[in-house]
Amino acid sequence: MEKETLPAHPLSEAVRVQNRACQATVAVDTFAGKIHVEWDPAAAVTPIGQLPFFIQFLKVGGLFDQWVEQSPLRYKSNNAPQKRDVLGSFLLSILSGHNRYAHMTTLLNDQVNSQLLGMRKVVSDDSARRALKRIDEDDGIDWLQTHLQRCYELLLTQDWILDSDVTIKPLYGRQEGAEVGYNPHKPGRPSHTYHTYMIANLRLVLDVEVQAGNRSASSHSAPGLWELLDRLPRDCWPNFIRGDCDWGVDDVMTTAEEMGVPYLFKLRKSKNVKALINKAHCQGGWSYATAGWEALESELQLPSWDRKRRVVVIRRQLPKDVVRALDSQKNPQQGLGFVDEPEDIRQFEYAVLVTSLGDETISIVCHYRDRADCENNFDEIKNHWGWGGYTTRALKPCRFISRIIALIYNWWSIFVRLAEPDKHLEAITSRPLLLSSVGKLTETSRQKKLTITHSHGREEHVRKTYQRIQQFFNELKANAPQLDALECWCRILSEAMKKYLGGQILRPPKPAIAAG
Repeated sequence: MEKETLPAHPLSEAVRVQNRACQATVAVDTFAGKIHVEWDPAAAVTPIGQLPFFIQFLKVGGLFDQWVEQSPLRYKSNNAPQKRDVLGSFLLSILSGHNRYAHMTTLLNDQVNSQLLGMRKVVSDDSARRALKRIDEDDGIDWLQTHLQRCYELLLTQDWILDSDVTIKPLYGRQEGAEVGYNPHKPGRPSHTYHTYMIANLRLVLDVEVQAGNRSASSHSAPGLWELLDRLPRDCWPNFIRGDCDWGVDDVMTTAEEMGVPYLFKLRKSKNVKALINKAHCQGGWSYATAGWEALESELQLPSWDRKRRVVVIRRQLPKDVVRALDSQKNPQQGLGFVDEPEDIRQFEYAVLVTSLGDETISIVCHYRDRADCENNFDEIKNHWGWGGYTTRALKPCRFISRIIALIYNWWSIFVRLAEPDKHLEAITSRPLLLSSVGKLTETSRQKKLTITHSHGREEHVRKTYQRIQQFFNELKANAPQLDALECWCRILSEAMKKYLGGQILRPPKPAIAAG
């Protein structure tokens, strides 16, 4: 008698699995009545429906293709993702305002923009992390620095100012380089330091270096600054470099003087600087500078300096009824007291600037006042562009992603200038206005059509703006056969920065400058 063969899975279990099957439509009760909800994961829709205009900007300018082609990312396996898919996934994620690799998962079903970028798919967050680990560090930094320089070098023939500063990125895990250093907002928290060099007022990033949290001093920033200047042709150097009191040290100023680049820094209030302030307080000759500040020019030679340098003492009257500390040399305990003195005895706050510039005193004060704008850069890029995130245990991927974010930030900033040439729009304003919208892609008779549904209140303004931008690209495309990629980029940059350039048309650099 043959033994009966039993099924691998009992029928009762198959019934239970079948009963668990998800329904295609779900009825939901709302205040407007019952609605039927269904899922269509294969629909060609995207939440960033206006991205095709930015994609055209990247294509006509030759930015994205060259960035991908020159990438040192290499795979040997046939099953590995294409590097265009990897770098395109980074582009879509950063433009979407993500700050974690895991957020890339939200883009996996975007079948519109990935297709328009020439990608086959959006890669997973694990693939993105592994891709950055595969790139050789020196080759990767050279690759990113080259493309950062390409997007701004043509502008450096104009008068410009270089801002150098450091920002802190707090860390909450076990990352390489997570050291306790200067961190005024979260004392004792390990961090990374982002040493950044920027074009003042234009808010374009020249370069950024990620270092350990205990390497925030200018002695760690200065080598990167001098290397940056060495990569630039001499006629593209800034009018002067500008930094806070951490840069007002003898080594930095001596190197700048030897290289022949002017500088404007702030000095720490050391013993000798305080003596200068006390002396200046009792002198006359103060001149009104700007916004309530008074200025007095002088000279100073600290014990660690080998020469006298020009300094400008500035002060501003404090408001009435301020609270100040009463110091006592006999009693180390400090007390607080209200300023209650005759009206002719005024309280001031002081600062001392050191410079090699020959400008008049009022101009020096105005130049340093404008340095505060770089703090707005840090606020925007850290909070809205991912510098505060995309953290990995290894330091090398952090150095790569910081430059990738800076590059895409520069691209987007220049593109937004095409729409609003009179001012810089931060991401919190420009993304909802020029990027975010529901887009649905349909294809009929070999023609692709993208339908955009804009929820912004300035929909009509955005539509007219993009029509004007498209008209510019159509005119440029008509001349494209006679123009190479660099000449097209010159035209685009001239149009985007026409207020900054005063209507001047940029020209391709000479071969010697291009090679630099």
